[in-house]
Amino acid sequence: MHADRNAARAGPYQAIPQSGQSWQGQGQPATAPHEYVRGGTTKLLTLFEPATGLLCAKGVTHAPNAVLRPWLVAELEQVLAKHERAGRCAELQPQLEAQLNRAAWEAWQADLTIKFTLPDRLPALRAPLIVDNLAGHKTPAFVLQILALGVMPLYTPLGGSWLNRAESIQRIIVRRALAGTHMQSSEQTLAALDATVRGWNRCPTPFVWGGKRLARRCERRLGGSGAVARRSLFQSQITH
Repeated sequence: MHADRNAARAGPYQAIPQSGQSWQGQGQPATAPHEYVRGGTTKLLTLFEPATGLLCAKGVTHAPNAVLRPWLVAELEQVLAKHERAGRCAELQPQLEAQLNRAAWEAWQADLTIKFTLPDRLPALRAPLIVDNLAGHKTPAFVLQILALGVMPLYTPLGGSWLNRAESIQRIIVRRALAGTHMQSSEQTLAALDATVRGWNRCPTPFVWGGKRLARRCERRLGGSGAVARRSLFQSQITH
C-alpha cells in the first residue's frame, strides 16, 4: 500500500480580469477593460498524490457527478496501474489472507464517527483516498466502485476541507494560471489551467504534514492546510 491521494473539485473561475501580480513588458502595464463581460466559467477536477507531488487535474466547464466520477475512477485506475508496473503494489498479489486483508481495511475506519459497511469480499487495500464530505461522494454506487479498485474513501469533516491537500495544490495552480490575467473565454481559462498542470508535473513537489504552518494553526486556530513542501514550489515551469 502506498501513499494516500486527495481528490477535490475547485471553482468556478470566471473569464474576467483577475487580480494579482503578472509579468509585463517595460512600459506596457497591465490593463483591464472598463466593461464587465462574462466570458464563461471553469472548474478544476483534481487528484493529488502528496507523497510524490504527482498531480492529475482537468479543467472543465461544468462538474456534476456524471462528469466527476468517471474522470476520478479513470485517473485512479491509471495511477494505480502505474504503481503496479513499478513494483510498488505488492498487495495486489493474492498473498494476504482474507482475515488480515479485512483487518487492514477496518484499521482505516477505527476512529471514524460514521462508518460505512464494507462488502463481504474485499480486494487488497491499495491506497486511501481523501475526498470532500459531499453527498455525491457517499452514494453506494460510487463507494462500491472505488472499493473494487482497492481504494478506501476517507471523508473530510464538515468545515475541514483543509485536511484535503488537493485544496492546497488547487490554490497554487489557480494562482499561477490566472493571477493578473484577463481571460476572455472559458476555453482560454481551460488552456491556462491545463498548461500550468503540465508545468507542475515536469517538476512535482511532494507535500508532507508538519512544519511551522501546522504549529501556527494549532496555537492560533488558523485555517489553511498544514501541508508543507521540503523544497521551493517555484522550481516548476509552465509549458503549453
